[in-house]
Amino acid sequence: MIDYLIGVDGGGTGTRVRLARADGTELAQGRGGPSGLSLGIAPAWAAVGDAVAQAFREIGIDRPAIGAAAIGLGMAGVHNKQWAARFAAADPGYGALALDNDGYTTLLGAHRGEPGIIVAIGTGSVGQALFADGSLREVGGWGFPAGDEAGGGWIGLRAINHIEKVLDGRRPDSPFARELIAACGGDRDAVQLWLGRATQTSYASLAPIVVRHATSDSTARAFLADAGHEVAEITAALDPSGRLPLALCGGLGEPLRPHLPPELLARSVQAHGDAASGALRMIVRHLKEK
Repeated sequence: MIDYLIGVDGGGTGTRVRLARADGTELAQGRGGPSGLSLGIAPAWAAVGDAVAQAFREIGIDRPAIGAAAIGLGMAGVHNKQWAARFAAADPGYGALALDNDGYTTLLGAHRGEPGIIVAIGTGSVGQALFADGSLREVGGWGFPAGDEAGGGWIGLRAINHIEKVLDGRRPDSPFARELIAACGGDRDAVQLWLGRATQTSYASLAPIVVRHATSDSTARAFLADAGHEVAEITAALDPSGRLPLALCGGLGEPLRPHLPPELLARSVQAHGDAASGALRMIVRHLKEK
């Protein structure tokens, strides 16, 4: 018997969980560390488990019986079918499980399951559209470093390239560059060490610095303008007619809004819900179909 529903938004920077009763009444939320599948199957499940446990503790349950819970997971990295299969096979014993990419659950949450477009921009990025006939279309989501345009890792990679040029004397120094260099250890040798162990999450950690300096530094502003154009390209590929409402989602969705082309900004709407609430919708659908 299913007593609880769990919706999971699992990304390269962190994990967010929504806990609800079987009737859909939301009870609590929880957070955990990164759970993108590129970081490993065991670490991903561990982060999900930490976030789920935190949500249950919020309602006074220290040792949840996960067999009585149905879990919907929108996870970064599910596009890699081998990772997805290994992750699903490592299910620690939930009563029911539905797994899809985090773009799909973001889409369900943003438009309450109705037709629309999302471009989810966090550590990575992906665009998805749901049409009136129920069909889906996806653009992007190819993963870092080859894809995930406009995402935090993509922006951070450009920021690192910029400070390499500053440290070489190929670009002028600036407060923006100095803050980036400090975040990576403070000097050339430290940056080299940082690069040797950097992950997509590491690069994405530099994106907030770019956002902070965008009003005062032309280089930072140009990085975000480029990201805005990438979002425009994703949106045009999803819906050439330009009729569906667009929601920018993820941690970088709102900071990038001022950098969208004006015609795209005009058709954008606020998301009704997040990827974790979309994951709840997904597991409810899954249970009904069963």
